[in-house]
Amino acid sequence: MLAVASGSGSAQATCDRQCLTDTLTRYLNAMMAHDPAAAPLAASVRFTEDAAPLKVGEGLWKSEIKFLSYRLDFIDVREGTAAVHAVLEEKGAPILFAARLKVVDRKITEIETMVVRSQAESMLFAPANLTTPSATMTYRPQPSERMPRDQMVAIAGRYPAGLRAGSFVTADVPFAPNAYRFENGVRMAGPGCTFQPPSCVDMKHQRLPTLPDVKQRLVAVDEEMGTVLFRLAFGRGSLIGPAFEGKELVTFEAFKVYGGTVHAAEAIFKAAPINQPSGWD
Repeated sequence: MLAVASGSGSAQATCDRQCLTDTLTRYLNAMMAHDPAAAPLAASVRFTEDAAPLKVGEGLWKSEIKFLSYRLDFIDVREGTAAVHAVLEEKGAPILFAARLKVVDRKITEIETMVVRSQAESMLFAPANLTTPSATMTYRPQPSERMPRDQMVAIAGRYPAGLRAGSFVTADVPFAPNAYRFENGVRMAGPGCTFQPPSCVDMKHQRLPTLPDVKQRLVAVDEEMGTVLFRLAFGRGSLIGPAFEGKELVTFEAFKVYGGTVHAAEAIFKAAPINQPSGWD
């Protein structure tokens, strides 16, 4: 099955929205075909999978994979970045996949990926709940609802600030009334949440651990779609239990931001050694 694209627009001399979407599709299809030559790679391309530096063609490229119906793109035209959340099938089993591509002169110069195969790797794992992107994440804000790029980033940044403070109230995160959080296919907050209901329904007032070491890196700002994508490393205390000793949550977390509020947070994450360099910081 081909990796279905969701972009719009027309190709221009520079890599516009459609160009970036098509480049991402070509990369995903090349990976599925185990054929790096089919992807528009720069000669100097750098590639990591789960923070480990690899050659393109190694890692998940070598596995038997196909793409399923879930693919959510984040297209940052200004920075030449195309990122994605997706569900794949590997040897008959579903896995979660996140990636960031940097595109310069229509060539991929950077590839950063995360692969999540099981609950043992990630604490939460429900890819069966991810069949199509949500209506919230695919909603294209009206011009009157859109915000300047720096304001989008600032509002999304209040979320990790709330994690550091142990309170979204303290950080004054401006959640929309029906805001929700979806993590690895599990609805952890907002209407219909499964984590300690009914207390999880009110996302702003939900009880949080205090995670003072949360680190954030901006991955992409999709100004047209109203999404901000961060890579977050949650630090000590973000995972509990002997199976996760010495590990932290690392996420590619997307925030739907428009009209001055956060409408959703959707993340793909896994456990990683605490303070493991990502290779891109």
